Amino acid sequence: MLKGKTIVLGVTGSIAAYKIANLASMLVKQHADVNVIMTKNATNFINPITFETLTSNKCLVDTFDRDFQFNVEHVALAKRADIFMVAPASANVIGKIAGGIADDMLTTTIMACKAPKYIAPAMNTNMYENPIVQDNIKKLKDYGYNIITPATGYLACGDTGAGKLPPEEELFAYIMRELRYEKDMKGKKVVVTAGPTREAIDPVRFISNHSTGKMGYAIAKCAMERGADVTLITGETIIAKPMFVKIINVTSAADMFEAVKSEAEDADIVIKAAAVADYTPVDVADEKLKKSDADMSIPLKRTTDILKYLGEHKKEGQILCGFAMETQDLIKNARKKLESKNADLIVANNLKVSGAGFGTETNVVTFIEKNNITELPIMSKDEVAGKLIDKLLSL
Repeated sequence: MLKGKTIVLGVTGSIAAYKIANLASMLVKQHADVNVIMTKNATNFINPITFETLTSNKCLVDTFDRDFQFNVEHVALAKRADIFMVAPASANVIGKIAGGIADDMLTTTIMACKAPKYIAPAMNTNMYENPIVQDNIKKLKDYGYNIITPATGYLACGDTGAGKLPPEEELFAYIMRELRYEKDMKGKKVVVTAGPTREAIDPVRFISNHSTGKMGYAIAKCAMERGADVTLITGETIIAKPMFVKIINVTSAADMFEAVKSEAEDADIVIKAAAVADYTPVDVADEKLKKSDADMSIPLKRTTDILKYLGEHKKEGQILCGFAMETQDLIKNARKKLESKNADLIVANNLKVSGAGFGTETNVVTFIEKNNITELPIMSKDEVAGKLIDKLLSL
């Protein structure tokens, strides 16, 4: 994913420095060229050998170290960098960068770097809230640095409050958003629905389906990483919500319909990937609910057809994409859906095909357009999301 990208990680003197070893490992697994620069204080918390082992690059600490290929190392690395992230960033280093002080390898390199720069503060709560530190952070923002808000929680010093370095997965997400894709969707608003809806039968039971939301979440994440302004309307799931995306949580099909109706009005692309329950119970008398299950029948009515509504109210230039899950006559049924819903694209898959369907990490889909059919081989849902975005942009 990050092949050909050079990532510079600056590590300063904080107990949270150990977390960056895992971040470096995560980036290397994405085939990035990872280079770590440490302050001397940081070496008291984690050994440079750790980073050298993980990245296969020399960990730079001493500005005047002669044990590397002859060049002006901090300038050479600054020129190659695609992103520079300082994490954890101590109050001391934040102050030095904000004040233009360049007296070690980390600060000299970041001063010479024109790539996007991210600062992840990590320190005691009282230090973080100190007006001087806050002024320095504001100054860096004004200079175009991206500041990652620290987490709130129990700190190593025993205090509880703001100043905790966010999890490695969050730091990784910032880097992926910056580098994974070209920003070919910048300026576009995308609405994605995902997950199942639940239709309450009574205070205990509900009608739903086996959707996990994985495909819709992958699409929302991909669109976000490609620069789109993304709204994800999601039923209840157990998977992590994608970062940098507007999340609207819903429960029932009616909830989802109202959210989609509102958000789709000014959207450029609407992707209905949610598996909405087809039926919802009609209101019944309380006395009936008291009967035994053997005597009880539940009258049902169809839920609102969200895709049909979107097709009927599609604005000029808007792209509408729906999903179709079939067990037979895949192409025939998907094409019928494309026409009846006034959609531009239907993503169809057969639940009987190995590797497709609910809960899997992979999918096997076919893109159905008015005059074209594109069959994709089995691939990860992240890969399917990328292919889908490519197809939608081509429309």
